[in-house]
Amino acid sequence: MSTTLVGILGFLTIVGIVVTLFKSKTLPSIAFIVFPMILACILVAGGYYDVEQIGKLIKGGFGSTGPTAALFVFSVLYFGIMTDAGMFDVIIGKLMKLVGDNVIGVTVMTAIIALIGHLDGGGASTFLIVIPSMLPVYKKMHMRQTTLLRVVVLAMGVLNLMPWAGPTMRAASVLGMESGALWHTIMPIQAFGIVLCLAHAVLAGVQEKARGAGLHGKLAQEEGEVAVEEKKNELGDLARPKLFLFNIALTVAVIAMLIWDQFPSYVPFMIGVAIAILVNYTDIKMQKKIINSHAGPALMMCSTLMGAAVLMGILVYGFNDKGAAAIAKPGVEMQIQSVVSCMANLITMILPASIGQHLPLVIGFLSVPLALAFDTDSYFYGMLPIMMAIGASFGVEALPIAVAMVVCRNCATFISPMVPATLLGIGLADVEIKDHLKASFMYVWGFSILCMITAVTTGIMPL
Repeated sequence: MSTTLVGILGFLTIVGIVVTLFKSKTLPSIAFIVFPMILACILVAGGYYDVEQIGKLIKGGFGSTGPTAALFVFSVLYFGIMTDAGMFDVIIGKLMKLVGDNVIGVTVMTAIIALIGHLDGGGASTFLIVIPSMLPVYKKMHMRQTTLLRVVVLAMGVLNLMPWAGPTMRAASVLGMESGALWHTIMPIQAFGIVLCLAHAVLAGVQEKARGAGLHGKLAQEEGEVAVEEKKNELGDLARPKLFLFNIALTVAVIAMLIWDQFPSYVPFMIGVAIAILVNYTDIKMQKKIINSHAGPALMMCSTLMGAAVLMGILVYGFNDKGAAAIAKPGVEMQIQSVVSCMANLITMILPASIGQHLPLVIGFLSVPLALAFDTDSYFYGMLPIMMAIGASFGVEALPIAVAMVVCRNCATFISPMVPATLLGIGLADVEIKDHLKASFMYVWGFSILCMITAVTTGIMPL
């Protein structure tokens, strides 16, 4: 079976998944398993892989999403315990006094917290800092969770350009330069992006206000306060107001351990869950009640991540010269190319020669749609070297190509189902992937194009 055919089948698999999810035909976890397994059967029948290799690929995929699944389960349990204990009720009260009935203030505050939270470059940690703290505020003010996610992911996309962030480091390693040097090149674009994401936050607030959001807005008046009172009565026996300071201190310690980054990211939450439930709820029956009450969302999202492991394994992993399943990286010779590598080769084959002189612009324009099909490693380690080689044949320097791929793709990092942190974010916000894409895709694409225009006007990316 030719690599061209494998690339075509890869794109058909992605299209099948996206269409199925958008039409709400099945759960994401099912789509992430069924379509890649159909592809696997075709590849085995065509002699590209054998059955044993498929098993190794799936195992490799679990290696990339397994830690995120563990992180999600224990983070959901932890923040669930803190919510039941009433910690967020106090925080929400303080935030409400600060912003009052100002919906725009809430969205701008969300963007600022996300910008600060993403300084460490970790997608999962940023979602875990921003969403649990702001989601109750959005619900109380009758604002959409999809708006919360969109504001957060655009802010994260801008800060993801820092020199210690994954995409910048990957692109710099392929270019053979220091990531700090690459960051200095794209700093003007990042500065513009920060202003743009704050402007978007204002726009998002205006949109929410127009539809009747707010403490005393049209939506609040229509719904009334009955649901709020029922919720208070339901959780009344779980609240632990006397332990508020302890719970705050524990939460700060958990987040500090997360940022310290000396342990796998799920370890701080495992420790946090153990301490929180033992201190807040000493009775074993109450402990079971708390865990059972949050088991449903945790299991649903965990199954989605396990399904994503199958998708990642079959599409992203190939086999190196030692016959081991691996992701293509600089200096790693691939004996059998991954499906995603074949997809990247296919793109280079169909690019018309007439647009070769403007390759950075083409890449920048297509980066957001391509982000839905490529994970971060495959995009930078698989596509970037190929695009650099094509650009060289047309006399286009490598740096503008890398800038286009880093800046424009970064905007879409956290709407891509190929990025495990995206699945964590939508799980925490209780939003389906299709709704996240519907609400965010065009905004993210427009954001990306505006950043590209800025790169052109500043001379960073020549026409």
